[in-house]
Amino acid sequence: MSTTKTKWVLDPTHSEILFKVKHLMITNVKGEFRNFSATAESEGNDFTKGLVTVNIKADSIFTNNTDRDNHLKSADFFDVDNFEELTFKSVSLTRKGDDEHQLKGILTIKGVAKEVVLNVDFGGINKDPWGNEKAGFSVSGKINRKDWGLNWNAALETGGVLVSDEVTVSAEVQFVKQ
Repeated sequence: MSTTKTKWVLDPTHSEILFKVKHLMITNVKGEFRNFSATAESEGNDFTKGLVTVNIKADSIFTNNTDRDNHLKSADFFDVDNFEELTFKSVSLTRKGDDEHQLKGILTIKGVAKEVVLNVDFGGINKDPWGNEKAGFSVSGKINRKDWGLNWNAALETGGVLVSDEVTVSAEVQFVKQ
């Protein structure tokens, strides 16, 4: 007997995708993607048996600096003229603790698809004042930007590089049951 899959869609007003990258090897520069969508499936309230897909508009990158944003949109980084979206498709969601999970999936940036592993904290399910059932998740992980051909950098006079290869990714996402 198969259980019916429940579909969930992203509530964009209560969700965010953030990143930070070490700059000059001394501080972090933070940014976000402001335009994205996602869907999830569950069996009942069990999300480990469903799929998650995320589509991120590459040109929605925002770091609070227009020149930097334009550089990130250029061919040196996301090449938004040729690659409009970053995508993520889950492969598995495995329970590691009470509310802790490990999410494996394929992240595609600039046409390059690589497996990533992210940590997920399941915040739970609750109803909002209008009767909508919502599920909340906190997601975190680290990727190496060079795995997707985001290679641009500059050497520093003192040694090291302008921008680190490691990117810390985090997201707070809320889904609405359909």
